[in-house]
Amino acid sequence: MSQLGFWDWEKRHRYLEEKQDILIQLNQWIPWEEFREILNQTQVKEKKSKAGRKAIDPVLMFKLLILQRLYGISDEALEYQVNDRLSFMKFIGLGVEDKVPDATTVWLFRQKLVEQKLAEELFEKFESYLQKQGYQAAEGQIIDATLIPVPKQRNSREENKEVKSGKVPQDWEKKPNKKRQKDCDARWTQKNGENHFGYKNHINADVKYKFIRKYSVTAASVHDSQMFSAVLDGSNTGDGVWADSAYHSQIREEVLELMGMESKIHEKGSRNHPLSEVQKVRNKERSQIRVRVEHVFGTFVTSMGGKLERVIGHGRVETQIALKNLAYNLRRYVYLQTSCA
Repeated sequence: MSQLGFWDWEKRHRYLEEKQDILIQLNQWIPWEEFREILNQTQVKEKKSKAGRKAIDPVLMFKLLILQRLYGISDEALEYQVNDRLSFMKFIGLGVEDKVPDATTVWLFRQKLVEQKLAEELFEKFESYLQKQGYQAAEGQIIDATLIPVPKQRNSREENKEVKSGKVPQDWEKKPNKKRQKDCDARWTQKNGENHFGYKNHINADVKYKFIRKYSVTAASVHDSQMFSAVLDGSNTGDGVWADSAYHSQIREEVLELMGMESKIHEKGSRNHPLSEVQKVRNKERSQIRVRVEHVFGTFVTSMGGKLERVIGHGRVETQIALKNLAYNLRRYVYLQTSCA
C-alpha cells in the first residue's frame, strides 16, 4: 500500500468541498471568531510560570463541542472520530500531524462552560449576529417543548421520596462515588400514557426563518404552559403566537391581547364542552403554522443524533441543550445562506 502524501490529502479535501459537506459549509459561513471573547473566559486564571504546554485554543475546543452536538456522539467517540475522519480534522483546523484533544480535555472544557454558565451567552451571541445579518425574528412565534431523556435512575421508593423533597439520601452521602452517578434534578412525567424520565427543552421558534430564538430547560415534570412567559419573544416583528392546546387558558388569551399579540393557541374542549366544528377548523388552520416547530425537534432526532443526554444534573444538561439549540441554529443559518447563494 502506497503512503499518502500532501497532495493526496488535498485531493480528498477538494472532493469533500465538491460534495458540499456540512462542516465545510459551517466553516465558510459561521463567524467563529465572534465567540472568542466569551470563550476566553474559560482560560482566565493566574499562571505561576511560563513552563508547561500551551493552552488549547478555546475556539477549537468550542468547535469540538459543536461537532459533538451536530452528530450526537460521546466524548470518547468524538476523540476517535476526529482522529479517524479527515472532515472532522479539517473542521476544527487540525492537520494529520497535530494532536487531537482527548475525551478528558473535552469534558473539562465543557465543565468550565457549565460552571461559568457561558453556554447561554454563546447562544445569545449568535442570536445577535443573526439579527445583524437581517434574520430578525418575524411573522410570529411558535412555542413548544420536547422531552429530553436521560439514563433512568434505579432508586428505591424511599430514595425517590427524599430526592423529590430536595434531600440527598444518607446512603448516597456516605458513598460519594454512588452519589456522583445519581441525577437529583431529573424527574418522571407521563405523556400519552407512557412514563418518561429526564428534562424538557422549552423553545420559541420564529415562523419566518425557523430559528430557535429563546429556550428554557426544566425537569420533565414541569408543565409546558408554566414556561410560556419565559420563552415568549417580545422582539418578534409579527403579532401571532402559536402553541398547542396545552398552553391554552383564558387568562393567557387576555394577557396576550393586552400585550398587543394575537393568540393562535389551539383551543381545547372538555368533557361537557366539546370543540365546535368552527373551533376544529380553526385549530386545523393553526396547525399548518404550528407544525413548523416540529421540524426543529425532528432535526434533533433525524440529523443530530437524537435527544438523549448522558450527563448528570440540571447544570450539565442545560449546557448540553443550549449547545444543541445553538448547533441547530448554525445548521439552519448555513441552509438559508446556501439557499440564497
